[in-house]
Amino acid sequence: MPHPISDSQPSGLTTRGRFRNLSQALLSWGLGVLLQSAGAAEPLHPAQPYTAAAVDPATHNVELMVTVTAPYKTKQLRVWMPIPPSDTVQQLVSSNFSTFPDEVKPQIATEPVYGNKFAYFEFSHPQGAMVIRHTLQVKVAELHWNLDPAKVQTTTQWPENFASYLSSESQAVVADARFEKLLAEIVSQRKNPLLDLGRVMHYADQNFQYDHKNASLQASSLHALNQNAGHCSDYHGFCAAMGRLLQQPTRVTYGINTFPKASPSHCKLEAFLAPYGWVSFDVSETQKMAALIRADAQLSDAEKDSLVTAAQARLTSGFRDNTWFKQTQGTDYDLAPRASKKVAVVRTIYAEADGVALPEPDPSAPGKTQFAWMTSHRFQSTPPVQNPFTNLDSLRK
Repeated sequence: MPHPISDSQPSGLTTRGRFRNLSQALLSWGLGVLLQSAGAAEPLHPAQPYTAAAVDPATHNVELMVTVTAPYKTKQLRVWMPIPPSDTVQQLVSSNFSTFPDEVKPQIATEPVYGNKFAYFEFSHPQGAMVIRHTLQVKVAELHWNLDPAKVQTTTQWPENFASYLSSESQAVVADARFEKLLAEIVSQRKNPLLDLGRVMHYADQNFQYDHKNASLQASSLHALNQNAGHCSDYHGFCAAMGRLLQQPTRVTYGINTFPKASPSHCKLEAFLAPYGWVSFDVSETQKMAALIRADAQLSDAEKDSLVTAAQARLTSGFRDNTWFKQTQGTDYDLAPRASKKVAVVRTIYAEADGVALPEPDPSAPGKTQFAWMTSHRFQSTPPVQNPFTNLDSLRK
């Protein structure tokens, strides 16, 4: 399995320098390591690099424009726009901001809990709509973890730096007594971290209805539990809450789909499964793909069964498409610089007018015609990419 070197550990270090860095890391994390014939294994840490096999790399030239309309006589409009991170599976090559009609230079800041980076804009006494334009180039690849349940380790005590990925939150990934009761029904007997999480994802697939008209837009596990409906963030907020009750670190990651759609934002679930580290799952898109397959009149029943089985196997083996790049990770945190309150998630932007959050738009919701802010987007991908959740040939490969 590929295991790339972390960006924080340059490959040019001497052997003595690497040993010193490793020793310092062990002291700060308070963990021991298991010595293997190939060397010392990395201790558990949420900053562990992704270990997926990367195929079909793509370069996306992206133009994102957000038009924000503050209420009449607003004194101060504040806007936070996420900047995609660079890591071992994603590279931000370039990033440039501009505004219209007022020229405002952004402040770049990083929040301390999850490491999300934002471009922050302040517009004084805005007259009419303000436009923020972000042009960027991102390189990503299709990721396959090829998870083997037999190799997934059960961890009974996680280091303290996983606390934010294991605890119940106040407004997004909430895990109260009702979730505990439901979890006891879904996973009546614990078997394996991956298999147990797979049961949770299967429950969401079988019981939730994808519905833009009845969605929280906030990764609300409570909304999913109460409504049995929602969009991607509700599905994944629910699965994250259940995963935390299983004592598996989880998080919701928000990013951008690089193909035409009403809103480019989309989220995925990530779970930390030792020794693989963070693994990506997309429950809602897999459910929608299965429905697409079953409704295809040109497929035989046998073909439908085979493709649905392949889609579900791809989900539970760990998969992330090359038509998506990550912008933020985690939920229920303070922005940088701080907003008037914590945010549940940041989908494309977060905006406040005189300290009051502007309502989140969902242009995919039928009948909605009024929006406080709206995105325009254009993508040029090299080579051209296809959405693997609508392209059935991606399952036949």
